[in-house]
Order: sequence, then structure tokens, then C-alpha cells
Amino acid sequence: MTAQAQDQQLKRGMKSRHLSMIAIGGTISASFFLGIGDILKQVGPFGTILGFIIGGMVMFLVLLSLTEMAIAMPVSGSFQTYATRFISPLAGFLTGWLYLINWITAAAASLTAASIIMASWFPESLVWQWSLLFIGLTAVLNFFPVKAYGEMEFWFAGIKIVAILGFILVGLAVLFGIVPQFGPVIGFKNFYHDGWFPNGYLPFFYGIVVIVCTYQGAELVGIAAGESEEPEKNVKKAIRNVGIRILLFFVLSVFVVTMLTPWQQASVSNSPFISILQRAKIPYIYQIMQFVIVAASLSAVNSAFYACARLLWSMANSKQAPRIYAITNKNGVPYYGVIVTAAMSGLCLLSKFFGAEKVFILIVSSSGMVGCLIWIMISWGHIGFRRYLSREGVNPETLSFRVRGYPFVPILSIVFNALVILGMLCDDGQRIVVYLGLLLIAFFLVVYRLFFYTALNHNHAAKD
Repeated sequence: MTAQAQDQQLKRGMKSRHLSMIAIGGTISASFFLGIGDILKQVGPFGTILGFIIGGMVMFLVLLSLTEMAIAMPVSGSFQTYATRFISPLAGFLTGWLYLINWITAAAASLTAASIIMASWFPESLVWQWSLLFIGLTAVLNFFPVKAYGEMEFWFAGIKIVAILGFILVGLAVLFGIVPQFGPVIGFKNFYHDGWFPNGYLPFFYGIVVIVCTYQGAELVGIAAGESEEPEKNVKKAIRNVGIRILLFFVLSVFVVTMLTPWQQASVSNSPFISILQRAKIPYIYQIMQFVIVAASLSAVNSAFYACARLLWSMANSKQAPRIYAITNKNGVPYYGVIVTAAMSGLCLLSKFFGAEKVFILIVSSSGMVGCLIWIMISWGHIGFRRYLSREGVNPETLSFRVRGYPFVPILSIVFNALVILGMLCDDGQRIVVYLGLLLIAFFLVVYRLFFYTALNHNHAAKD
């Protein structure tokens, strides 16, 4: 079955504004609002803002590669399909299943973050109970048509963007002395008073892992492109400025956080966003910001359910997953993918047995490692795509969107993401995550060899 034939089974209902907000909304999640506290304490203010600048630049490189391929070949399988076609069936198989794991862990982290806040609002309830409730509600919502998902994400992302812009304005007002009730401002002294890297250089690599994880999700626009109206026009319009917008939102808000929060006092249990607004003594802002974090978390969970269901659908059609995941309901939704995603996102229920904060940090870190592997596959697929064009005698100049920095753009992305993964080996707390990641890859290699090797390579050879 061709990619074009596959996509005709899903209903195209995404508009340009949906795609833009999906990319932004999938990125702004609990990993950003809560994870920044842990990053700040580990690497210090300078390391935090430097890490977000570097991570944002790498995200932009990945988006450039993905944009070129997504506009030329807008399919719901996105980079999983590109990896299969332009690298190898094995690469596509690993990309699909690793990305599935990546989103499921992201969903579990976001569910945990939202549930921590809800449990604080209702002390008689438990974190795992809220997680179970959110899983059920999100699964039901994802059975509706894709246009409903796009519209919901549009407004969810809008809430997050307004909240971040509001936080930046409040922070700047504090820095310029317009909010005197805030008290003394630490300012630039926070950057150098205890050294540029107060805990040393090695923890910086750990911080980069979590930071990279906060940027992950922007690539979701590639999957949504397969259900977009007028894909070439809308995808180009959506991605053109989304990378810059995300980078500005993140870097500006992180700059405010690092100027106003003593790094020694930061933690995952007390979001710097909330603590700063609390010190500013703005009426009800504490409750409002907590609501925004819950909304951001549930938005990321919703995106995870969407991405996993579509990915499983695409893989089932290309014989890389059980055929049952290709079945859709009357709304064109691959509902078996939604169901299995809901079941697997139950990782967050581990908070019943372990501390919720420990579960959050472990899940976010493991997601970051897998996310780096996915970004490597996207960049590697871009190189394979250009080689494919060369074999077919197609001039890249004829593409409606072309990466002008090729081949440096994908190569730099591959090198940086590989260094981030290697950097995890320098941190005692993260080393086990790398080992578990390698075991996960080994597991999928065995599954591929036992159940998918013959059929996939036969189909690949036939296409060639």
C-alpha cells in the first residue's frame, strides 16, 4: 500500500492554525513548567539558559530537515515512513516503536505532573487516582474526529502561550522595579556569584538531556501533516516560524526565571514560575498558574494519544505493527491505537508505589534519551532523502521548501544528539537510563528479526 493510499483512510481536517498550535502545544508541557526547577538546581542559572539556547538551536535544525521532507511527502507516518523508505526497514521499525515509547513516557510524565497539582488541591485524593481519571477522559476525547482534536489543541496551546507571555511581562516588570512588593531582585549576580557552573561541568550534560526533552514535541507537526487540508500550503505556513516562536517563548521565560530565582532554592516540587508569581503577590495568580500547568500537561497527554494512535496506524499499514491498529472508527480515528496508548501511559501509576517527584524526573529523563535517538533518525532520514533525490535525478532546487544548509544541518543535529546521549553516561543517575535504552533497542531488534524481517525486506526490495 502506498503512502498516498494509506492517508486516504484518515480524514483531512487540520488547518494551518491547528498545525502551528499543535507544534507549539506539544512542546510546552509539564517538562518545561516543572522540569526547569530541577535543571536550575543542577546546572545553575548560566548553564540553564545556555542549555535552552543550545537545545532550541538543535530543535530548529531537526525541524528544518523534517519540513523539507514533510512538504515533499506529507504522510501521517511522517519521519517513521521516511526512515523506512530512505534509510532501511529496520531504521523505520526502530524509529516508529521508539517514538511510540517516547510519547508514552511523555504522557506518563505529564499525567504525573497534572496529578501532583490536583492532589495538592484535594488533599484527600491521591496522585495515582487523578492519573487514572485523566487517562480515561483523554482516551474518550481522542475517539472524536481529528478536527475536534486540532481545535482543542489550538485553544489549549493558546492558554499556554498567553500564560507564558503573561509570565514574561510580569517578570520584566519585576526586573524594572515596577512590582516593588516582590522584594530584592538577585539579577545577573545569580549567574556568576557561585561560578558559571556551580556544580561543575558534568551535571550540565544531565541538564541538556532534560532541556532537549522539553523541546521535543515540535516534530509532531510532521505526523499531523498527513491529516492536513492542502498539506503543502499548510505545512509550510505552519512550520515556517514555529521554531523561532518556540525558542523565543522558552529562552525569554527561562531568562526571567534565572534572574529572579536563587538556583539553590529551585526544585521540581515548587515550579519557579509559580514561586515568582507568588512573590509578586498578584491576586489569584498562584491558582491561575497551577491551572495553566494542569492544562499544559493534559494538552501534552492529548498530543501523545494522537501521535501514538496515528503512528501505530501507519506502521500497521506498512506491516510494522499488528494489523488491528489500522482499523478506524466512523470518525476516521484508529481507536485501537488510542486504547493501547491509554493502557501503556499507566506508567504514571507508579506514583502509587514510589514518590511522585522521583517518577516524574525518571520518566522525563528516559523520554529525553529516546527523543534524542528520534531526532537522529529524522536528520539521518533527511540525508537519505537527498540521496534518493539524487538517484532519481531530481534537483533539490525544484523543491517547494529546501534546506539551504544541507548537509551541515542534519550532520550537526546527529553529532549534537549523539553527544547528549554520551553525556548521560557521565551522570550516575542517568547512566542506567542509557543502559535501559540500549536494552529496549535490543528488544526491538529481536522482535524485528523474529516477526518482521522477511516481510519488510521483501516489500522494500520490491519497491527498489
